[in-house]
Amino acid sequence: MTAALRRSWCIAKKDIRIYYNRGPVIIFGILFPAFLFMAFVWGRQVPPHSLVPGLIGMALFFTSSATTPAVFPFETRTRTLERLIAAPVTVPVLIAGDVIAAFIYGVFLSLIPVVISLSVIGAPVYSPLLLAATIVLSAFCFAVLGSLFSAPPTDNPSSIMTIANLVRLPLIFVSGIFQPVTQMAPWFKGVAALSPLTYTTEAVRSAFGQSVAFPPGVCLLALVGFCVGLWVVTITLHRRNMPRRLSL
Repeated sequence: MTAALRRSWCIAKKDIRIYYNRGPVIIFGILFPAFLFMAFVWGRQVPPHSLVPGLIGMALFFTSSATTPAVFPFETRTRTLERLIAAPVTVPVLIAGDVIAAFIYGVFLSLIPVVISLSVIGAPVYSPLLLAATIVLSAFCFAVLGSLFSAPPTDNPSSIMTIANLVRLPLIFVSGIFQPVTQMAPWFKGVAALSPLTYTTEAVRSAFGQSVAFPPGVCLLALVGFCVGLWVVTITLHRRNMPRRLSL
């Protein structure tokens, strides 16, 4: 176990050095969700405090899943994936390394809207522990989701990012980002309950003392369930597709 964690950490450091801290990553991970959020809230007569959970949720969602989908296609194209497999490194260790890098990136950059909310907007946090737990679980969940997007055996990063955006963009409109779940139609709440981002947003709203449709305990348990389920599906698909990926 210790050796596997060391290998995963080495892969995570490699990902951070090569793929993160670059202009496109910062733009898509921070500026894109920020401008998208501003486009939908600009001119609306709503209290600034009520907008904070959605902003934090979007930051977590996009930053944690911004780069992970493209890592496997890039490494397939450059043949570095073959060297990693020959190390030898197992598929779970590979996935864990990519997820750790995305997790660190997501947690770190999600602190930016948190600091802005506390210092500029002055939104009161009633449960710091709930907020911290939500950020940690959500960052891991969305990092694994990003790795799931990269499961198709291809060496074309743009194809994977197209798939990722086809999933991510609809999710932000059904997950209580722009409209609280408590204000949704009853049938639409059932759709929102299928998205992990919904539970992130609801848990953050609860941490800031706002009304929620799902109790914080339910939100945290749901995020744990999504983490486990997405991890199992991701490992299964990557193992199944690895021979085809290496033959490209």
